[in-house]
Amino acid sequence: MTGSLALGLMSGTSADGVSAALGSFENHAFEFIGDVTIGYPSEILGKIRQRGALRVSEASLLNRELGEIFSSAALKLLKKTRVKPSDVACIGSHGQTIYHGPDDALKNTLQLADPSVIAERTGIAVVSHFRQRDIAAGGQGAPLIPFFDHFFYGAGPVRALLNIGGIANVAVVGKGIDVPLAFDTGPGNGLMDMAIQEMTGGKEPFDRGGQMAKQGSIDMAAIQRMIAHPFFKKHPPKSTGPELFNNAFLREHFGEKFSSSPADVLATLNYFTCLTIQESFRNYIFQKYPIQELIVSGGGVFNKTLMKKLECLFAPIPVKSIETTGLPAQAKEPLAFAFFGLRCLHHQINHLPSGTGAKHARVLGSITRP
Repeated sequence: MTGSLALGLMSGTSADGVSAALGSFENHAFEFIGDVTIGYPSEILGKIRQRGALRVSEASLLNRELGEIFSSAALKLLKKTRVKPSDVACIGSHGQTIYHGPDDALKNTLQLADPSVIAERTGIAVVSHFRQRDIAAGGQGAPLIPFFDHFFYGAGPVRALLNIGGIANVAVVGKGIDVPLAFDTGPGNGLMDMAIQEMTGGKEPFDRGGQMAKQGSIDMAAIQRMIAHPFFKKHPPKSTGPELFNNAFLREHFGEKFSSSPADVLATLNYFTCLTIQESFRNYIFQKYPIQELIVSGGGVFNKTLMKKLECLFAPIPVKSIETTGLPAQAKEPLAFAFFGLRCLHHQINHLPSGTGAKHARVLGSITRP
């Protein structure tokens, strides 16, 4: 094991739990050591899904509760990998996004999971509040993962690295690309997850393997209505979240079909996610970049119906899971925040202004010492 050890903690907009990853970083190479994911208790998940409706006292308590859960994920990973806390340089914690307002009159974003609790429980320095610093520098606070893509994959062939979490984002990196292109393409798993949770009363968190979507028929009229949303006409840099693509969006476009045609709703949302990704490439990528392959990470990798549609829509460009490179699909984002934390600790730039719209390159993150 060489280089500096760092641990990353991440929970995305789908809020399906906390993913932790441990890696060793040296120069432009990393070694993935291990990862774990722990789900949220139902009462915590309920609070997270309230988001903007939380009272200040509720948000304050949730911040503490999430700090404890994030700490548990870190400690579980250290136990699994048999790594001592004293050997870990830092923990990079993204936190749980409760609100993301890059288009508000005064840009703002909020991620919870008290870093003081994490530092206290683990005895490791914690780097947090990455998105806030990017916004302070004039950026959108997202997407941040493309810095990881550019740093570690930028010397290879021209590739698009697509992460499909609750929201999907893409980075185009490779030889000859000095200023990588990166942006959120729109909904990833988020709308599909919300839909099946609505249909099953919360009993099913997501469409496992895309099986329900595979059984349904695509409603092209609904597709045309949804894709008319102003977000898809915006030029990069751009980012989004459940503030735009949420249950209200679903009710607007599907109404009573949740109960009458659940498989058709899932089939339509599955195709909609793929189509918005393809349209993003058509509008902003294909004209400028000779993409040689598309590498997909995040929970979307496990949706076989979605992956098959992407393969069809992007043919003849190969569509591959990041797992073919030896990195688990849900480990990339927490591993990236481990790296960002390490960069912050060393006072090194850890974001791409071209991807977020920030006016200047900055060192993102606030350090909480144990």
